[in-house]
Amino acid sequence: MRKLAYVAALVPTFLISAPLQAQEVVTGIGYSDFHNSAADSGGFLSADYLGARDWDLLGFETGAGLTVQLHEEGDVFLGVGLQGQRALRNDWFIEASIMPGLFEEGLPANDLGSTFEIRSLVGIGRVLPNGNRVSLALSHISNASVGDRNPGLNALSFRLHVPLSRGKKG
Repeated sequence: MRKLAYVAALVPTFLISAPLQAQEVVTGIGYSDFHNSAADSGGFLSADYLGARDWDLLGFETGAGLTVQLHEEGDVFLGVGLQGQRALRNDWFIEASIMPGLFEEGLPANDLGSTFEIRSLVGIGRVLPNGNRVSLALSHISNASVGDRNPGLNALSFRLHVPLSRGKKG
């Protein structure tokens, strides 16, 4: 539980240091699959705080972001990093992020090899008539082989994006 206290301490630090101009809040529900036959895969909930996208990176409007994932087995991931979105035709969009962070397993079998892990995410979504957006995303959590082991965790999630201001799409 001590690791989780360190993770929780990152949230206010990020919120204070980041510009308080969040572009949107994203909630998700999904299924995670550990790459370890002894691990307990299962459902998870996620919440992302996506800051203003103030710069362009490879055609993606990019900004800072924060994510937390709570797995039904008691696993917790908290990450901070870059997130971006690229508008496509007919109100479709692509989303991507890379968020290094901390992972605490709920069960010993769900150990990913280190506390430090990186979540990468890619998804495709659509703008709804009310300005909210939905997406389907694939994500991967891994320690990039810096830990003793690196079994990894893949996930599929359905995400609801709620803009905090209705000024622009995407």
